[in-house]
Order: sequence, then C-alpha cells, then structure tokens
Amino acid sequence: MILVLLPAILIIRQPDLGTSLALSAIAGTMILFMKVRFRSLIIAMAVFVVAAIAAWFLLLEDYQKRRIDSFVAPSADTKGTGYHARQSIIAVGSGMMHGKGYKESTQTQFQFLPEQHTDFVFSVWAEEQGFIGCLLALALFLFLLVQITNVASASRDRFGMLVGVGMAGLVFWHMFINIGMVIGALPVVGITLPLWSYGGSSILAVMTGFGLLLSISLRRTQV
Repeated sequence: MILVLLPAILIIRQPDLGTSLALSAIAGTMILFMKVRFRSLIIAMAVFVVAAIAAWFLLLEDYQKRRIDSFVAPSADTKGTGYHARQSIIAVGSGMMHGKGYKESTQTQFQFLPEQHTDFVFSVWAEEQGFIGCLLALALFLFLLVQITNVASASRDRFGMLVGVGMAGLVFWHMFINIGMVIGALPVVGITLPLWSYGGSSILAVMTGFGLLLSISLRRTQV
C-alpha cells in the first residue's frame, strides 16, 4: 500500500486525479489477485477511505472539487463545470440504436462536444455508430482482455503473471472510467480510452505493456 500511496499522492499534486485513481485501481486489482487476507483487505479499504477524505481537503484543486460536485448535481452548472459531461451525454443519446453515420453527428461537427479526440472520443463513436457500434467496441475490448488474461494465466512465473494481471487492469480500468465518464456514470477526470484516444504518452504506455506481454508469451513457448 505504501508503494502505491506515495506515487498516487505525487500524481494528485501534479494535479492529475484521473491517473492517480487509475493507478490505485490497477494496484488494487493486482493485490486482490494475490488473494490477500480478509483482515488486510479491510485495513486497505480503511486506509483508502481515510486517504480519500484527506485528499479532498488537502490535495485536490478547486476545479477538481467542482467536477465532482457537478457529477453529484449534473444540472447545477450545465454551462460551467458540467458542460463537458452534459454535451457528452447528449452526443451519446442522440446516436440512438444505429447512429447518425460517419461525420454526420451534430454534437461533433458543430463543435458542441469538447475534447473530441482525447477524453470524449467514445462520445463521437456513440453518436455516429449508435448503440450497436458501442456494443461492437465493448466486444473488441472484451476480446483484448481475454487474450491478456490468457497470457497471464499461462505465464511460467509469478512476475509474468502479475505483469499480465496489471496490464489487464490497466486496459479495463481506463476503459471503465472513460466510458463511465462519457455516459455520465462517473465524474470527468481526464482518463484516455486505450488504443483509441489521441495521446503520445498513453499509446506509448499501452504499447510498452503489450511488448511485455509478448515477451511473457514468447518465454511460455520456449523449452
């Protein structure tokens, strides 16, 4: 917990709440996979609650607090801190079942939806391809997660297994937080969608993880 807590605090101080939450979630996934004792799990949860309360009063910036407030009360400030989330929900809902078609989305083409190529890229896809297109995207992510899990489960050592579990956690939690963010189920925290959002550091980190997975898979087949 100390190894996770220290970098998480430093990342929040950047400030970058989204990356700090993702780091904590990935680490939590790896810890749970190691089958920790129930007592240790309770202690970890207590530490997380205390750390969250302390972060609210000591670490979070005012604009980050306003984002969380706008998530709790989305209609309170639709033209201010809640603008991003509101426009994203409109874009996702207007896609309906089959979508409006490629480059036919009103929220995107008329620039109502901000950060279209990074945080809210899934909103563009949902408006243009609809509910069916979203199901296809989720199915592809599920296929990717299954492949990563297969590599982790077939690893020859614990380190390789944990790398695979951590990579699966990275893809899953980034996907979960980003999609939850664009549909209004989670607050806007600035998390990219793996292999989809534009961004150099994001794609570099993901592809580096895939390289490690390929190395683990290669060692599995060697005598």
